[in-house]
Amino acid sequence: MRVVIAGGHGKIALLLAEQLAERGDSPVALIRNPEHADDVRTAGAEPVQADLEALGADELATSLAGADAVVFAAGAGPNSGAERKRTVDRDGALLLADAAARAGVRRYVLVSSMGAADPPSEADDDSVWGAYLRAKGEAEQGIRGRDDLDATILRPGRLTDEPATGRVHLAEEPVGHEEITRADVATTVIALLDAPATAGRTLELVNGTVPLGTAVDQLGGRTGPSVHGDELAAEG
Repeated sequence: MRVVIAGGHGKIALLLAEQLAERGDSPVALIRNPEHADDVRTAGAEPVQADLEALGADELATSLAGADAVVFAAGAGPNSGAERKRTVDRDGALLLADAAARAGVRRYVLVSSMGAADPPSEADDDSVWGAYLRAKGEAEQGIRGRDDLDATILRPGRLTDEPATGRVHLAEEPVGHEEITRADVATTVIALLDAPATAGRTLELVNGTVPLGTAVDQLGGRTGPSVHGDELAAEG
């Protein structure tokens, strides 16, 4: 499976590329800074320079040719202002969707955020965090219901850099605002790519007690190979 990852130098993206490469897939990392190319190669991905704030959908579509799926894992970063939350976290996600549709790539996974379901209004919260949640919420609205994409929206909880556990709470209803390791988020993205029945769903994710494979199977089953979550759960 050839998977194009927007925001390819981010922490989740690098873990995702590494896990995809380990199981024999072909990850492609879209990066803005060419100096990040060696890092994504080390993770097992093919680097492609693409600035989501500068390209149009037709231009970006050329980088998606031949892909089986796209993943939006980009973010403006913790030191960016409200405007870049809109241009990256919202507009970048919508741009990737338009480019995927033009390239004929239907499968799309959007890595969103807890709180995007009901973000505060600008009048109630004009902070950068409020702008981030609104950007994520607007990106979700723009992706949800498109008939030219098979999209899954994933809202992780509080992200940590701890090792993967392979055990999660993954559901369409609220699951609380607990922690989830970035490694488990990456593994969950792969599991969702292998589960076409999750298209059209918005899922919340935190660490829990259910093996990842079981959690995804309960949502509709997988068609691809087993993901690392089952192996990790077995080891634990």
